[in-house]
Amino acid sequence: MAANRRQVRRTVVRLSPNQAVTLSLPQALARFAPDLPLAVAYSGGADSTALLLACARKWPGLVQAFHVHHGLQVAADHFEQHCRAFCAGLGVPLQVQKVDARHASGESPEAAARHARYKALEALALAGQALPAISSIAIAQHADDQIETLLLALGRGSGLPGLSAMPHTWRRGGICYHRPLLQVSAADIRLWLAGQGAAFVEDPSNSNERFTRNRIRARLLPALQQCFPQFRDTFARSAAHAAQAQQLLLELAVQDLAQSGVPPNICSLQALSPARLANLLRHWLQATHQVAASTAQLNELMRQISACQTKGHALHLKVANGFCVRRGALLHWYNPALLTPT
Repeated sequence: MAANRRQVRRTVVRLSPNQAVTLSLPQALARFAPDLPLAVAYSGGADSTALLLACARKWPGLVQAFHVHHGLQVAADHFEQHCRAFCAGLGVPLQVQKVDARHASGESPEAAARHARYKALEALALAGQALPAISSIAIAQHADDQIETLLLALGRGSGLPGLSAMPHTWRRGGICYHRPLLQVSAADIRLWLAGQGAAFVEDPSNSNERFTRNRIRARLLPALQQCFPQFRDTFARSAAHAAQAQQLLLELAVQDLAQSGVPPNICSLQALSPARLANLLRHWLQATHQVAASTAQLNELMRQISACQTKGHALHLKVANGFCVRRGALLHWYNPALLTPT
C-alpha cells in the first residue's frame, strides 16, 4: 500500500535571487565545500573533465570518478577507454557502471538516459564499489545547461517546479548531489580547460539537433546572447524567484495536507480555494504516491471533488498511471497494477 511505500525524501538548495549568478570556474570551486571523499560524475566531455581536474587538484587523494557507460552509441566504448586513461594519468580512482539506457515507447530518450545515469551513480556510491564510501557526488552541469532547462520548461508550459530549473544541491537516497558549476558559463569552462591542456572527448550526439536541448543550444542561446547579453544572469535570477515561490507553495501544501489528513478528507478539500486545492492535490500525489497529474486530469479531479455533495456520489478518475477514487469521506489514489487500493 502507498502509505507503507518508502517515500523519496529530497532536500534542495537553490540560488537565491540576491546571489551573483555568473562566476569563473576558480571562483565556483572556491565556494564548493562538499563532504569528503567526493565522487565526480565523469563522462569524458569538456565540462566533467574540468570539474574532475579542478576537484582532484583541490582535494588530492579524496576524489574519485564515476563513469556511466550508456551503451547508446558506438563511441561509448571509446569514451570509457579515454576516461580510464585520463584518470590513470591523474591518479584518480575510476569506477564504471554499464546501464541499459534505451527508452521505452513514448518515453523521452533524454529522460530515460538521465534516469539510468542517476540510478547508476547511486549504485556506485552505495553498493560498496567505491572505497572509501561516497556520500557526495558532483555533476558538471553549468549555467548554459540551467538556461536550457528553464527554456525547456517554458516550452512545455511547466509550473513553478519546472521554472525553478535545477537546484545547486539536493539530497536523495543518502547521497548529496552537487552542481558546483551551475553559475559558470560553458564558454568559461572551455576557456579554463584550454589553459590546462587537458584532453577530453566530444560526444557526437551533442550536435544532433533532433534533440530539443541541442536545438536550443545551437540556435536559441546565440540569439539570446545578441538580444540580451546578460541573459544567463537574468534568466537564472527569474528561476531563483520561481524557486522561492515554489517553496512557499510547498510549505502551504504541507500545512493543508496535515489539516485534511492522508488520504485527504473530501469535505476539507471542498473548503479550499481552487488554487489552494490544486496546490494540495499536486503535493499529495507527488509526496505520497510519486505521481503527477496532467493539467487536464487535475482540473477534472477538482471538478469532481466539488461535485461530491452527497454520500452516494461516486468519484473514479484516471490520474497518472492510476486512479483517484472516493471511498467514504476520503479521496484515495491507487495503481491497479499494484492490486492494493490505498
